[in-house]
Amino acid sequence: MAADIDFTAFFDATPSPYLVLDTDLVIRYVNRAYLRTTGRTRDGLIGSPFFDALPENPHAPDDTQHNLRRSLRRVLETGRPDTLVLQRYDIPALQQPGEFEERWWSVVHTPIHRPDGKVKRIVQRAEDVTGFIHSHWAGQLTEEFTEREKGLAAELYARARELHVLNEELRRAHARERQVAVTLQEAMLSAPDLDRHIDSIAVRYQPATTSLNVCGDWYDVVDLPPDRYAAAVGDVVGHGLHAAAVMGMLRSALSAAIRTTPSPAQALEVLGLYARSLEGATAATAVKVLIDTRSRLIIYSNAGHPPPVLLHRDGTCELLDQATDPPLGARVHHVPRPQAGLPYTPGDTLVLYTDGLIERREEDIDAGLARLTTALAEVSSHTPEQLADALLTRLDVADGAPDDVALIVIRL
Repeated sequence: MAADIDFTAFFDATPSPYLVLDTDLVIRYVNRAYLRTTGRTRDGLIGSPFFDALPENPHAPDDTQHNLRRSLRRVLETGRPDTLVLQRYDIPALQQPGEFEERWWSVVHTPIHRPDGKVKRIVQRAEDVTGFIHSHWAGQLTEEFTEREKGLAAELYARARELHVLNEELRRAHARERQVAVTLQEAMLSAPDLDRHIDSIAVRYQPATTSLNVCGDWYDVVDLPPDRYAAAVGDVVGHGLHAAAVMGMLRSALSAAIRTTPSPAQALEVLGLYARSLEGATAATAVKVLIDTRSRLIIYSNAGHPPPVLLHRDGTCELLDQATDPPLGARVHHVPRPQAGLPYTPGDTLVLYTDGLIERREEDIDAGLARLTTALAEVSSHTPEQLADALLTRLDVADGAPDDVALIVIRL
């Protein structure tokens, strides 16, 4: 049974430059790598005699240009493959008519035979090894090396250069995609009400180092005049555009809910009902706090999220862990969510965050919480902006972490 192979697709996919000649040395096929290497177009090569499309350089030294023509003739005459190792064959300069670019090649000419044994086509594989010839490595190939070994060294060098170029392109693409992702995330996390709290609230978002895409962590701050405001952080499972889209919808829904129902528990109940109808929102977590500046009271409700921390002016910490419930959409039937409150003293600091700030692989969450409260105690006198930066540094996520991090620091 014949193999089902698309040879055109195969040669177009290979990184090595290939072309196919007929017995009149007319070019009948050229792959993409050959076009990239020579800078030519497919229309400029196919159907043209090889030495018309890529003529010999009459000014090249030592008659080296004729070796390629002789090799092709040998293949036609003998019907056997022919190899040229480290062969110079210059090509016309595209931008300078009449001028040539110095090029060195490792060339293999392979015949394709007809049923009667005569040559029907010649396949030319031509690796550009010019960079190798001009490198210090070429000088180390002494007479002890065979011609085949020199050719292999040149091809390995050429392939290594290709990999280097590819790696550089991938790094640049990575950086561009990451910047686009961060910019998109920042736009989605826009909170206009933050402008009214420029001296008392600091926010941070750190994308995950293991993902090029936008992620599912978020924060929000909402003013509730005349003397209350709310803050929230949340985390959607997963990364990528879908997680970001779910994040955006949950964040907007909770922001609207707290404006119409100024109760953290009731707002999370509404969000939980919405999450059950939203693909990808199940198991998302969130915590909502309402700060009443007149009564100096923090009211909160937590849907499966790490507890916020209240940092007192004396450096002691208190976890807001008395109103914790399962994540959004986790229950089949609606159940009212719990809510708790605690007083604060002006000058205290409230910290809300996502799990990327404290969780570490193979470590209990209590260890992460202890690390967080210890760090907070050491920087209790900092401004919110200073404290936010200090936390990221002390918890070793300032340069990124395996998971993304959202953080709100509020000076009460």
